[in-house]
Amino acid sequence: MRKSLFAIGLLAAICSVQAQNVLIHVDDNATTYVSKGTLVYSGGGLQMRGTGKIENHGNFMVQGTSTDSFKTITTGNTDKTEATGGGNFVNSLNEPTAYSTYNTNNSAATPAYTYGQLFITGIPQANLTGIVDQEFRAVNHGTYQQIGLPFYDKTASTLSTELGKTFTNNRHSQNEILWNNNTNVVPQNFGTGYKIGIGLDGFAYYMLGGLGLNVSTVTRTLKGRPLTDIGTTTTLQGAGANVNFGTNGNALNQYNEKYYSYVQDEFETTPWSATYGKNVYQFGNPFLTNLDLSQIAKNEANGDGNYLTTIQGVRLEIAPNAVQTTSSGTVTSGGAAYKYIAFDASGNPMAGDYDYQIVRPLGTFVIKLRDNTAADQLNFGTLRRFNYYTRNSSTAYSVTANKNTTATYKQLGVIGLDVNGNEVARTYYVVYPDGTTGHSLTEARAQVTIDVSDVLGTYEEAPAGGIDPNYMSQYRLYINEANENTFKGKNIRLKNFDLNTIKSYKFEVRENGTPINDGVHTLSSGIGFYYKSQNGTVQPALQGAVVPVNGADYDLYYGEPSNVVLATNETKSPSRTVVVYNPGIENYVVRFDPNWKKADIEVYDMSGKLVITKKAVNTSTDFVIELDSKLKNSYVVKVVSDKGETVNTKILK
Repeated sequence: MRKSLFAIGLLAAICSVQAQNVLIHVDDNATTYVSKGTLVYSGGGLQMRGTGKIENHGNFMVQGTSTDSFKTITTGNTDKTEATGGGNFVNSLNEPTAYSTYNTNNSAATPAYTYGQLFITGIPQANLTGIVDQEFRAVNHGTYQQIGLPFYDKTASTLSTELGKTFTNNRHSQNEILWNNNTNVVPQNFGTGYKIGIGLDGFAYYMLGGLGLNVSTVTRTLKGRPLTDIGTTTTLQGAGANVNFGTNGNALNQYNEKYYSYVQDEFETTPWSATYGKNVYQFGNPFLTNLDLSQIAKNEANGDGNYLTTIQGVRLEIAPNAVQTTSSGTVTSGGAAYKYIAFDASGNPMAGDYDYQIVRPLGTFVIKLRDNTAADQLNFGTLRRFNYYTRNSSTAYSVTANKNTTATYKQLGVIGLDVNGNEVARTYYVVYPDGTTGHSLTEARAQVTIDVSDVLGTYEEAPAGGIDPNYMSQYRLYINEANENTFKGKNIRLKNFDLNTIKSYKFEVRENGTPINDGVHTLSSGIGFYYKSQNGTVQPALQGAVVPVNGADYDLYYGEPSNVVLATNETKSPSRTVVVYNPGIENYVVRFDPNWKKADIEVYDMSGKLVITKKAVNTSTDFVIELDSKLKNSYVVKVVSDKGETVNTKILK
């Protein structure tokens, strides 16, 4: 039985044209307005004729069959084309200036940013000839805009007019169009004469040259034929499996570009390890509806059919101007440039930026798997969702399903605010019964690293609490995990690297992704998170509380500590000085703490022989440790400031 259900502000000149495989017809000169929050359901095809228009501010659902159609036609009853179409079905933005605000992942919260969504199911691609206008705003990502393009048979050059800049075929010009080849781990050229949606999957991940591109202060409208949901399943296997990155990423791709110039993998704490940059799948949203990623690794009885058994995590929304191009390549500026979700062994989202699990139309996301063995499949069609919050696994899947919650993972978010109360940085500390305390390449599931340029993060913890000195100068963390039971009452170290910018902290406490009530401290376990400034007392981290910053170093606890006397190596604030590999010069450098003025540097080989010594080094720029790249030796680096502060670390080649 076919059904057509309407709850809209205005119906005009709509009739049934079933003989043409169309259930709903909007005639010439008629306008139908679908208001915000309204669901319109059609149990068959949809057609708009001439200037007939559906202005969609809500949710429009078309459920058809192989004989149904979605059409925009002229008054002469011929299909409109890429050149002549547009203006018939418009997905409108309701709060266009709120594009940078992500909605709170809670069914009780009022969404801050909403838009018209179109859901079409069961209709073959050949019958989807209608042109949809998709209004679009997003943060400007920097030199390359990351985007999904959910259209079929759309000429790439049409993006020039729609986005207000001219795209060319010149690589490295920041005017080109690229798409990411997951198998070969390379952004490939996509010519302006190529057809989007033909040759490449509809869920391809595109990168648009950002020179002169403005998608934030101007509402853009992209036009094209929507993609079918038939055949939108892909197998996640082989990403980077046969790619040899070379030592420290120095091998060349097909464009003679070194892999280190663009490959990043914040899910790995050891750069260029065996799985660094591999098992990574970059996707664009192929539909004109939201995608819900919260259950992609859950084996559900009545779910969306997705079950990624080896998932490690998902990388989500990109920060403004995070993508930057230099002479060394194009990379994002640190771990805080993205949002992340980590998953546990049972497929539950366990830590990270829970509010970002909904991917907007034209949005992108990246999946990191632990290995390439499972050949699991991802069905994009069943990820679609009208709501702006996620569905829980105990709720059967549908595009309009609600959310339930359970409690397992306990997370403290520390948000760094500037003098005006604006967020400038954040970091997370998560605990759970099977959590891993300390460094582990294989066991830790929630770890995500940050870059040395990021201004807020935590250090890897030692089993007894405090900083593990073995990794203090190697990496810092955006998401840090520890075991809920064995690490209870012990401290991890929070570091503020820019006291001139971060003036206060705001606490965000979640249990299994759901925020606890404002002003509340205790979680379902009867235990809560605590914090302590360097010279302060232990205080409960209350939900929503804002506290002034009283120094660069704080300690974070799950469970009230019984003894807050720090270990000997914890009595001083750790230095920001690190030794890192700089792929641009193919050598290691010392990057100094900004509070240092001069430094002495000594480098020893593993036999104890002093191979490099420099006195009174200027700390305003990186110091290059000039080692013979042909030798695979390991070294110990000792750096001493003019005030006697010492940093020791190892270089393993």
